[in-house]
Amino acid sequence: MDQVDHTGLPFFKMHGLGNDFVVLDGRGRDLGLTPALIMAIADRHRGIGFDQLAVISQGMGDAHLTFYNADGSTSAACGNATRCIARHLMDESGKARLELSTARGALVAVDAGGGLTSVNMGQPQLDWAEIPLAEAMDTLELPIEGGPVATGMGNPHCTFFVADAEAVPLAQFGPRYEHHPLYPERTNVQVATVIGPDHIRMRVWERGVGVTLASGSSSCATAVAAARRGLTGRAVRVDLDGGTIHVDWREDGVWMTGETAHVASGVFTPAFLAAQR
Repeated sequence: MDQVDHTGLPFFKMHGLGNDFVVLDGRGRDLGLTPALIMAIADRHRGIGFDQLAVISQGMGDAHLTFYNADGSTSAACGNATRCIARHLMDESGKARLELSTARGALVAVDAGGGLTSVNMGQPQLDWAEIPLAEAMDTLELPIEGGPVATGMGNPHCTFFVADAEAVPLAQFGPRYEHHPLYPERTNVQVATVIGPDHIRMRVWERGVGVTLASGSSSCATAVAAARRGLTGRAVRVDLDGGTIHVDWREDGVWMTGETAHVASGVFTPAFLAAQR
Protein backbone atom coordinates (compact mmCIF):
# COMPACT_ATOMS: atom_id res chain seq x y z
CA MET A 1 0.00 0.00 0.00
CA ASP A 2 1.31 3.45 -0.91
CA GLN A 3 2.21 5.68 2.00
CA VAL A 4 0.28 8.93 2.44
CA ASP A 5 2.31 12.00 1.51
CA HIS A 6 2.09 14.30 4.52
CA THR A 7 3.97 17.16 2.85
CA GLY A 8 0.81 18.32 1.10
CA LEU A 9 -2.21 20.19 2.48
CA PRO A 10 -4.19 18.46 5.28
CA PHE A 11 -7.99 18.63 5.23
CA PHE A 12 -11.09 17.31 7.00
CA LYS A 13 -14.23 16.07 5.26
CA MET A 14 -17.34 16.86 7.29
CA HIS A 15 -21.09 17.09 6.77
CA GLY A 16 -24.18 18.34 8.50
CA LEU A 17 -27.18 16.25 7.36
CA GLY A 18 -25.50 15.56 4.03
CA ASN A 19 -24.55 19.21 3.44
CA ASP A 20 -20.85 18.45 2.97
CA PHE A 21 -17.68 20.43 3.50
CA VAL A 22 -13.96 20.33 3.06
CA VAL A 23 -12.34 22.09 6.01
CA LEU A 24 -8.81 23.52 5.93
CA ASP A 25 -6.96 24.64 9.05
CA GLY A 26 -5.09 27.82 8.19
CA ARG A 27 -3.98 28.63 11.72
CA GLY A 28 -0.29 29.28 11.46
CA ARG A 29 0.14 28.50 7.76
CA ASP A 30 -0.44 30.04 4.33
CA LEU A 31 -2.90 27.87 2.43
CA GLY A 32 -2.25 29.49 -0.95
CA LEU A 33 -5.91 29.26 -1.94
CA THR A 34 -6.91 30.44 -5.41
CA PRO A 35 -10.30 30.23 -7.16
CA ALA A 36 -8.84 27.54 -9.44
CA LEU A 37 -7.72 25.43 -6.48
CA ILE A 38 -11.07 25.85 -4.71
CA MET A 39 -12.97 24.70 -7.79
CA ALA A 40 -10.55 21.78 -8.28
CA ILE A 41 -11.11 20.60 -4.70
CA ALA A 42 -14.88 20.95 -5.28
CA ASP A 43 -14.80 18.61 -8.28
CA ARG A 44 -16.41 15.38 -7.07
CA HIS A 45 -14.59 13.32 -9.71
CA ARG A 46 -11.10 14.85 -9.82
CA GLY A 47 -10.99 16.42 -6.36
CA ILE A 48 -12.78 15.59 -3.11
CA GLY A 49 -16.06 17.44 -3.65
CA PHE A 50 -18.00 19.72 -1.34
CA ASP A 51 -20.98 22.02 -1.07
CA GLN A 52 -18.78 24.57 0.74
CA LEU A 53 -15.11 24.91 1.57
CA ALA A 54 -14.43 26.29 5.06
CA VAL A 55 -11.13 27.72 6.30
CA ILE A 56 -10.22 28.02 9.98
CA SER A 57 -7.87 30.87 10.86
CA GLN A 58 -6.91 32.89 13.93
CA GLY A 59 -9.70 35.20 15.07
CA MET A 60 -10.70 37.64 17.77
CA GLY A 61 -12.47 34.82 19.61
CA ASP A 62 -11.70 31.11 19.44
CA ALA A 63 -11.25 31.11 15.64
CA HIS A 64 -12.23 32.87 12.42
CA LEU A 65 -14.16 31.04 9.69
CA THR A 66 -14.18 31.85 5.96
CA PHE A 67 -16.52 30.08 3.53
CA TYR A 68 -16.31 29.43 -0.22
CA ASN A 69 -18.91 28.00 -2.58
CA ALA A 70 -18.13 25.27 -5.10
CA ASP A 71 -17.78 27.86 -7.88
CA GLY A 72 -15.02 29.68 -5.95
CA SER A 73 -17.22 32.56 -4.75
CA THR A 74 -17.35 33.51 -1.08
CA SER A 75 -20.25 33.29 1.35
CA ALA A 76 -20.43 35.26 4.59
CA ALA A 77 -22.39 32.51 6.35
CA CYS A 78 -22.67 28.74 6.35
CA GLY A 79 -24.61 27.41 9.30
CA ASN A 80 -23.97 23.69 8.92
CA ALA A 81 -20.23 24.19 8.35
CA THR A 82 -20.11 26.44 11.42
CA ARG A 83 -21.73 23.70 13.50
CA CYS A 84 -19.33 21.06 12.15
CA ILE A 85 -16.24 23.15 12.82
CA ALA A 86 -17.55 24.21 16.23
CA ARG A 87 -17.89 20.55 17.18
CA HIS A 88 -14.31 19.89 15.99
CA LEU A 89 -12.96 22.88 17.94
CA MET A 90 -14.92 21.85 21.06
CA ASP A 91 -13.43 18.36 20.87
CA GLU A 92 -9.98 19.89 20.30
CA SER A 93 -10.16 22.41 23.17
CA GLY A 94 -12.52 20.76 25.64
CA LYS A 95 -14.69 23.88 25.64
CA ALA A 96 -18.51 23.69 25.64
CA ARG A 97 -18.95 27.25 24.35
CA LEU A 98 -17.10 29.02 21.56
CA GLU A 99 -17.12 32.42 19.92
CA LEU A 100 -16.34 32.26 16.20
CA SER A 101 -15.78 35.32 14.03
CA THR A 102 -17.09 35.32 10.45
CA ALA A 103 -17.91 37.87 7.76
CA ARG A 104 -21.45 37.60 9.17
CA GLY A 105 -20.16 38.73 12.57
CA ALA A 106 -19.38 36.94 15.83
CA LEU A 107 -21.30 33.67 16.22
CA VAL A 108 -21.68 31.75 19.47
CA ALA A 109 -21.66 27.94 19.40
CA VAL A 110 -22.55 25.67 22.31
CA ASP A 111 -22.58 21.96 23.02
CA ALA A 112 -26.29 21.11 23.12
CA GLY A 113 -25.71 17.63 24.54
CA GLY A 114 -26.44 14.26 22.99
CA GLY A 115 -23.93 14.89 20.20
CA LEU A 116 -25.85 17.96 19.01
CA THR A 117 -24.31 21.37 18.39
CA SER A 118 -26.12 24.72 18.47
CA VAL A 119 -25.02 27.92 16.75
CA ASN A 120 -26.54 31.38 17.12
CA MET A 121 -26.59 32.69 13.54
CA GLY A 122 -27.42 36.23 14.70
CA GLN A 123 -30.44 38.38 13.99
CA PRO A 124 -31.97 38.03 10.51
CA GLN A 125 -31.64 40.88 8.05
CA LEU A 126 -35.17 41.93 7.09
CA ASP A 127 -34.58 45.28 5.39
CA TRP A 128 -34.25 45.20 1.59
CA ALA A 129 -30.89 47.03 1.62
CA GLU A 130 -29.30 44.62 4.10
CA ILE A 131 -30.26 41.40 2.28
CA PRO A 132 -29.51 43.01 -0.28
CA LEU A 133 -32.21 43.54 -2.90
CA ALA A 134 -31.87 45.76 -5.96
CA GLU A 135 -34.45 48.32 -4.82
CA ALA A 136 -36.70 49.24 -1.91
CA MET A 137 -39.64 46.87 -1.41
CA ASP A 138 -41.58 44.83 1.14
CA THR A 139 -39.38 41.81 1.90
CA LEU A 140 -42.33 39.83 3.23
CA GLU A 141 -43.78 39.38 -0.25
CA LEU A 142 -41.59 40.06 -3.27
CA PRO A 143 -43.06 41.09 -6.64
CA ILE A 144 -42.18 37.66 -8.05
CA GLU A 145 -44.63 34.96 -9.10
CA GLY A 146 -45.40 32.98 -5.95
CA GLY A 147 -44.77 35.98 -3.67
CA PRO A 148 -41.61 34.66 -1.94
CA VAL A 149 -40.09 36.10 1.24
CA ALA A 150 -36.62 37.70 1.21
CA THR A 151 -34.37 37.20 4.24
CA GLY A 152 -30.71 37.83 4.96
CA MET A 153 -28.73 35.53 7.22
CA GLY A 154 -25.35 36.97 6.24
CA ASN A 155 -26.23 35.65 2.80
CA PRO A 156 -29.40 36.30 0.76
CA HIS A 157 -32.41 33.97 0.70
CA CYS A 158 -35.61 33.70 -1.31
CA THR A 159 -38.25 31.44 0.28
CA PHE A 160 -41.28 30.13 -1.61
CA PHE A 161 -44.11 28.59 0.43
CA VAL A 162 -45.71 25.88 -1.70
CA ALA A 163 -48.35 23.18 -1.33
CA ASP A 164 -45.87 20.35 -1.90
CA ALA A 165 -42.13 20.98 -1.72
CA GLU A 166 -41.50 17.46 -3.01
CA ALA A 167 -43.25 18.22 -6.29
CA VAL A 168 -41.10 21.23 -7.26
CA PRO A 169 -38.44 20.42 -9.92
CA LEU A 170 -35.74 22.16 -7.90
CA ALA A 171 -32.93 21.67 -10.43
CA GLN A 172 -34.87 23.84 -12.89
CA PHE A 173 -36.65 26.07 -10.37
CA GLY A 174 -33.59 27.06 -8.31
CA PRO A 175 -31.34 28.63 -10.95
CA ARG A 176 -34.24 30.64 -12.34
CA TYR A 177 -34.40 32.61 -9.09
CA GLU A 178 -30.75 32.42 -7.97
CA HIS A 179 -29.98 34.89 -10.77
CA HIS A 180 -33.16 37.00 -10.45
CA PRO A 181 -32.43 40.72 -11.07
CA LEU A 182 -33.92 41.63 -7.67
CA TYR A 183 -30.91 39.87 -6.08
CA PRO A 184 -27.71 41.65 -7.18
CA GLU A 185 -25.53 39.16 -5.25
CA ARG A 186 -27.61 36.15 -6.36
CA THR A 187 -29.59 34.20 -3.78
CA ASN A 188 -30.20 30.87 -2.12
CA VAL A 189 -33.64 29.53 -3.02
CA GLN A 190 -35.91 27.49 -0.76
CA VAL A 191 -39.22 25.75 -1.40
CA ALA A 192 -41.08 25.05 1.84
CA THR A 193 -44.31 23.40 2.92
CA VAL A 194 -45.74 24.16 6.35
CA ILE A 195 -46.81 20.89 7.96
CA GLY A 196 -47.84 22.36 11.30
CA PRO A 197 -47.29 25.36 13.60
CA ASP A 198 -43.85 24.02 14.57
CA HIS A 199 -42.98 21.85 11.56
CA ILE A 200 -41.71 22.70 8.05
CA ARG A 201 -40.59 20.55 5.10
CA MET A 202 -37.97 22.44 3.10
CA ARG A 203 -35.71 21.84 0.09
CA VAL A 204 -32.90 24.11 -1.00
CA TRP A 205 -30.98 25.35 -4.00
CA GLU A 206 -27.73 27.02 -2.88
CA ARG A 207 -26.21 29.81 -4.93
CA GLY A 208 -22.94 28.81 -6.51
CA VAL A 209 -23.57 25.15 -5.63
CA GLY A 210 -26.94 23.76 -6.73
CA VAL A 211 -29.32 21.35 -4.99
CA THR A 212 -28.00 20.36 -1.56
CA LEU A 213 -29.29 17.86 0.99
CA ALA A 214 -29.39 20.51 3.71
CA SER A 215 -28.50 24.12 4.47
CA GLY A 216 -28.30 25.70 7.90
CA SER A 217 -28.66 29.32 6.85
CA SER A 218 -31.54 28.36 4.51
CA SER A 219 -33.25 26.58 7.40
CA CYS A 220 -32.90 29.69 9.54
CA ALA A 221 -34.17 31.96 6.75
CA THR A 222 -37.17 29.72 6.10
CA ALA A 223 -38.06 29.55 9.79
CA VAL A 224 -37.86 33.34 10.04
CA ALA A 225 -39.98 33.76 6.89
CA ALA A 226 -42.64 31.36 8.18
CA ALA A 227 -42.81 33.12 11.55
CA ARG A 228 -43.07 36.55 9.89
CA ARG A 229 -45.92 35.29 7.73
CA GLY A 230 -47.70 33.93 10.80
CA LEU A 231 -47.53 30.39 9.41
CA THR A 232 -45.60 28.99 12.39
CA GLY A 233 -44.24 29.96 15.76
CA ARG A 234 -40.62 31.01 16.22
CA ALA A 235 -39.37 27.54 17.18
CA VAL A 236 -39.70 24.95 14.42
CA ARG A 237 -38.46 21.61 13.20
CA VAL A 238 -37.20 21.82 9.62
CA ASP A 239 -37.09 18.55 7.67
CA LEU A 240 -34.60 18.66 4.80
CA ASP A 241 -33.63 16.05 2.23
CA GLY A 242 -30.68 15.06 4.45
CA GLY A 243 -32.32 15.15 7.88
CA THR A 244 -33.75 17.48 10.52
CA ILE A 245 -32.57 20.79 11.97
CA HIS A 246 -34.25 22.62 14.83
CA VAL A 247 -34.45 26.41 14.55
CA ASP A 248 -35.43 28.81 17.34
CA TRP A 249 -35.69 32.54 16.60
CA ARG A 250 -35.01 34.04 20.04
CA GLU A 251 -34.45 37.56 21.29
CA ASP A 252 -30.67 37.21 20.90
CA GLY A 253 -30.72 35.69 17.41
CA VAL A 254 -31.65 32.65 15.34
CA TRP A 255 -30.40 29.46 16.99
CA MET A 256 -29.88 26.34 14.92
CA THR A 257 -29.34 22.88 16.43
CA GLY A 258 -28.47 19.60 14.72
CA GLU A 259 -26.10 16.71 14.19
CA THR A 260 -22.62 16.91 12.69
CA ALA A 261 -20.25 14.33 11.24
CA HIS A 262 -16.47 14.24 10.78
CA VAL A 263 -16.14 11.71 7.97
CA ALA A 264 -12.43 11.60 7.24
CA SER A 265 -9.09 13.36 7.44
CA GLY A 266 -6.66 13.42 4.54
CA VAL A 267 -3.95 15.29 2.67
CA PHE A 268 -4.02 16.93 -0.75
CA THR A 269 -0.81 15.86 -2.49
CA PRO A 270 1.80 18.36 -3.66
CA ALA A 271 1.18 17.20 -7.24
CA PHE A 272 -2.55 17.95 -6.99
CA LEU A 273 -1.88 21.38 -5.48
CA ALA A 274 0.78 22.27 -8.05
CA ALA A 275 -1.50 21.36 -10.94
CA GLN A 276 -4.03 24.03 -9.89
CA ARG A 277 -1.58 26.93 -9.47
